[in-house]
Amino acid sequence: MRCYSSARVLATLAYAANSVASIVTSRATDILQPLDIKTFHSLNRIGSPVVSPSQKLALFTTSYYDPTENKNTAYISCLDIYNGNITRLTENTLGTFVSNPLWFDEETIGFLKKGALYKQPLYGNTVPSEVFAPPIAISNVMYRASQDMLTFVASVFPNCTMDECVLVKQRNAMRTDSAMVFDNLWARHWNEWMTMEKPNVFAARLDRTGSKWSVGPETNIAAMLPHTADPLTRWSVDDYTVSPAGDNMAFVVRPPADNMTWATNVDIYLASTKHGSRPRLLTGQMNGTASAPTFSWDGRRLAWLQMETSGYESDINRIFIYTLATRKTVAVAYDWDLSPHNLMWSRDNKSLYTVTGSKGRSLIVQIDALTGHRRELTTTGSAASIRPIDDQSLLFVHSDTDKPADIHMLNTQSQAVQQLTNTNAQTLRSVHLSKAEDFWFTGAHGDKVHGWVVRPFGFNRRTTYPLALLMHGGPQQASTQSFSHSQWNPNMYASAGFVTVVINFHGSPGYGQNFTNSVRHKWGDYPYVDLMRGVDYVTSRMRFIDKTRMVALGGSFGGYMANWINGHTDKFCALVSHDGKFSTISGYYGTDELWFPEWDLGEKDFRISSTESLGAWTMMRRRGVPARLVYFPDEDHWINRAGNSVRWHTEVLDWITKWTNTSAPYRIR
Repeated sequence: MRCYSSARVLATLAYAANSVASIVTSRATDILQPLDIKTFHSLNRIGSPVVSPSQKLALFTTSYYDPTENKNTAYISCLDIYNGNITRLTENTLGTFVSNPLWFDEETIGFLKKGALYKQPLYGNTVPSEVFAPPIAISNVMYRASQDMLTFVASVFPNCTMDECVLVKQRNAMRTDSAMVFDNLWARHWNEWMTMEKPNVFAARLDRTGSKWSVGPETNIAAMLPHTADPLTRWSVDDYTVSPAGDNMAFVVRPPADNMTWATNVDIYLASTKHGSRPRLLTGQMNGTASAPTFSWDGRRLAWLQMETSGYESDINRIFIYTLATRKTVAVAYDWDLSPHNLMWSRDNKSLYTVTGSKGRSLIVQIDALTGHRRELTTTGSAASIRPIDDQSLLFVHSDTDKPADIHMLNTQSQAVQQLTNTNAQTLRSVHLSKAEDFWFTGAHGDKVHGWVVRPFGFNRRTTYPLALLMHGGPQQASTQSFSHSQWNPNMYASAGFVTVVINFHGSPGYGQNFTNSVRHKWGDYPYVDLMRGVDYVTSRMRFIDKTRMVALGGSFGGYMANWINGHTDKFCALVSHDGKFSTISGYYGTDELWFPEWDLGEKDFRISSTESLGAWTMMRRRGVPARLVYFPDEDHWINRAGNSVRWHTEVLDWITKWTNTSAPYRIR
């Protein structure tokens, strides 16, 4: 039977409550359960560590979702780095959500709650007190004690203070019409229409005298940027960082222009945090995307990542270092064929740490800031959120296919790794998670292509199982051996009884830039050949796979590939296309970023309009093909709401088990 699904989901993340059946697996004497939908969405998620001034303690957030009450909660804990003790600091009441932990000093922490800044003593059972309740919500707050200075991001109207912006909003609310008028193409992006409000970065003095602190008038650091004729496409701050001494700031902005939808130019400016300083452009000679600025600990140098090809959002990231005293910029490790993500200086200012994709992993790499010499410090799983402690150790967050993210400590000399948290130990104590098993095969163009298999729950070699092929987006993205909380966690399909296959086809980063670039003008060619050959490879070697019961699922470009597979092979008995492009012609005129189709070729999803899924679904229903449309009007390119994610998983797992005649080891609906 041939049956395909265009499962349209206009956002990413969903959760569902299902009953769980205890099953005896092959693990001796252990009674383990599959990772069912409810358990998956109830897992704790750990935030990035925030190291104290003494480098002995670290703050981190733990967030979770309660499927029964349909509420999200987040609280802050303190980790003693050297003895491993963990103390919860803020309340863990269902529905209470705090974020952005920071240190005011070694005995006082800060955090955001409902857009306002609070402080709380580290010791004692004291309640938090309000530090700053601005008239509009703030985010990305930093504090520098040497300057008694707060910095933060807030969305404001042109030439407005934060207080004045409130009045503008009130006037706008009294309008008798809802029209939005645009003269330039940058009318919407990702999940929002362009408005006069843009995120800007601010600095303000914090007076810590007495028990009640006060925050002085805020200064808009980005206000000194050149005037723009069209306020709808004016300057917007994407990211920023502040030097350790607090005297300088570097921020990332996309310069306003008529070509914003087809140009990828993103710049970095350097500015003094003192009032009236005009920001200095550091990336004026480059037309690609700049990102991830970071100051050295002595404040003398600024490093950032830079793409150099205009119009190409998946160009390789190069590392550049700017010396403030000489105003000279140099490239480091320019011969590197992998693309780094984010940067952090070592405490001795001699090296940079970065995370880079490499053969399906996200590894920590140390780079000599003078010579560019590189050394891999980790070898497995996926690392993130690097935080140096001293010259020989750092904290980072690590996960793997069978391990949710936790904070670890790495000795950069011996490369020894120590796990410091285990946030899901209790929940996963009786849950089975399968490991990834690598394989390589010859794909398109005669190139070696990498993939991995995750075996189903309760695996028995004498039994046959259906296959689920997961196809990543991009196409210049890569699946990694990490624990994802999105729709594409391989263990969610393995727990439903499927041999789950992941393939990093041509276009995937982590295998050299030529491999990434090769997908240009080859969307329906190289990736399709890779996927079909990869499936043939595993089915020919793993006799426990039932080749008559295979499904393929993908999101974004993976959804496009599901639609492409629909018209090119009868190999699969069901497909799931999430936010997938159906027509490259109509998609071009409806997308928000023209550089993507021009280079490579949710109702609130402006990347892939909902009409793309409606078109695929209409075509199949008109032809009599069994198909189901799943539509989330309040989502975008991802599923962001937990309840929607539950429903997404319920619909998708129910669909693929139905059309493969698979009895899942737990009740899906």
